Amino acid sequence: MKKLIALILALAMSLALAACGGSSSGSGSGSASGSSGGSSGGSASGGASEAKTYKVAMICDSSISDGGWGAACYNAMIDAAAKKGWETAYTDSIAQSEYYDSIASYCSLGYDMIYAPGNQYTDAVLQAAEEYPDIAFALLNGAESTPAKAKNGNVSSLLPNAQQIGWIAGALAGLMTESGTIAFIGGMELDTTKAKYAGFGEAASYVAAQEGKTVKLLDCVYAGSFDDSAKGIEFANAMIDQGADVFFGDASAVDSGARQAIDNTNKAAGSVKIYDIAQPADILGQNECIICSQVTDNSAMIAASMEAVEAGSFGGETLYGSLQNGALSAGAISDLVPKDIQDKYQAYLDQMVSDTFMK
Repeated sequence: MKKLIALILALAMSLALAACGGSSSGSGSGSASGSSGGSSGGSASGGASEAKTYKVAMICDSSISDGGWGAACYNAMIDAAAKKGWETAYTDSIAQSEYYDSIASYCSLGYDMIYAPGNQYTDAVLQAAEEYPDIAFALLNGAESTPAKAKNGNVSSLLPNAQQIGWIAGALAGLMTESGTIAFIGGMELDTTKAKYAGFGEAASYVAAQEGKTVKLLDCVYAGSFDDSAKGIEFANAMIDQGADVFFGDASAVDSGARQAIDNTNKAAGSVKIYDIAQPADILGQNECIICSQVTDNSAMIAASMEAVEAGSFGGETLYGSLQNGALSAGAISDLVPKDIQDKYQAYLDQMVSDTFMK
């Protein structure tokens, strides 16, 4: 039945593409847009065939225009595809019950790689990978153990170092907190989110101690989704009431709601004293409260996956992203951060890269 649904969806996508005259599309919650690149496939006159045009599709439960996780993951795919000459498509803002059908519809359309940006897609990816053995599945934030579970060896995990992501934000939080209370908001209770939370807390505590301060990290709260901005507003207001003055999150549109609440509180107070550290893209200036961003270059890992597909060697491995190989970094820093604190922060980042942080 699920394959039948996928075939129906694939047919609908094909008809939509034909109607638009395009070769690649994206869709989400009643809207459709897309991006394509690369040379056209098929046969040229005289029987000569051109090089194959590879295609990648992304599914996402958040919006690609959310200014957070969804947007960053989509842009990473677009950047990688532009470098490699691949065509792209996406389906965003989908419910968990739609994961498999959305993936399978692209499989039925003959896409070469499915890009699923989150550990929450693991079950749907493994099911589809078993049913479509000739298609590659790149799972961002997939567990190290996931590729071995794919019976056809056609799944790879793209795994940024979650602890280091937490460190990048935590070190700045430890330097900037004045109340001694910091907060973290999660979208879903994933292993990677929990690791970011742990790294955030340990780095903040260590750095604060070097400054003669103590830090309390409030218990992590989970919205149960990545698109409920109202939950972000609710959580942030409650945490501000508990004294939190530096926030970090792993919740996409939920984080956007939290920043809205922080900005409103700062506006009412007449000055910016409560801060947010964004991720995974550099979005300094999007909200007044943002003082820096933890940046993840997922495009490098996606491009490596594309190269493996082209070489026929994709699957069964975990591709890692870290501070050491340049996949992780800190973005631009706000003028709200004093120069002496910026210098100290850079010194801690240098320690992280040289693997001497907290040692």
